[in-house]
Amino acid sequence: MTIESPPPATDTGAAAGAQLALQAVYLKDCSFEAPQGPRVTADWNPQIGLDLNTSVNVIEGDLREVVLTVTVSAKLGEQTAFLVEVKQAGAFVMQNLSEGDFRRAAGVVCPGVLFPYVRAVVSQLVSQGGFPQLLLPPVNFEALFAANNPDPASAATN
Repeated sequence: MTIESPPPATDTGAAAGAQLALQAVYLKDCSFEAPQGPRVTADWNPQIGLDLNTSVNVIEGDLREVVLTVTVSAKLGEQTAFLVEVKQAGAFVMQNLSEGDFRRAAGVVCPGVLFPYVRAVVSQLVSQGGFPQLLLPPVNFEALFAANNPDPASAATN
C-alpha cells in the first residue's frame, strides 16, 4: 500500500498552524494462539491480562505511522487459554506540532482513534477462536499518558 503525503499548503498562514490529520487506518499485524484449544467450561472465568504499547515511525516528511499494540492473555490458573496480539496502525499527518503537542498526539489522540479498531479485531479473533466474546474495556489514554509523563512543572515544585 502506498501512502502519499498531502501536497504542501499554499497559504502561509495555514502552514504555520498545527495540524493532526488521519490519512489511513490499517491492521499491521495480528496473532491468536490457543495452546489447549477452546475448552470452555461452565465456570469460564479467566484471568485477563491487557498490555498496551504505542510507537511512532516516520513514513516521510510530516507523515507518521502510529502503531497501537495490544496484547490480551486469558489464563485459567497457570494455563494459558488464549493469547492475542494486535498491531493496529494509522498514518497521521503531524505538522507544526510543538514537542509537547507531538507527545500528546502520539500518546493520547492517535491511540484513542486506533483503539476502537483494535477492540473489534480482538473481539473477532477471540470469538472465531471458539471462546466467548471478549469486549475490551474503554481505555483512558489521557490518564495513562499523565501517569507515564509527569508534568515537569509540578515535579519542579515538589
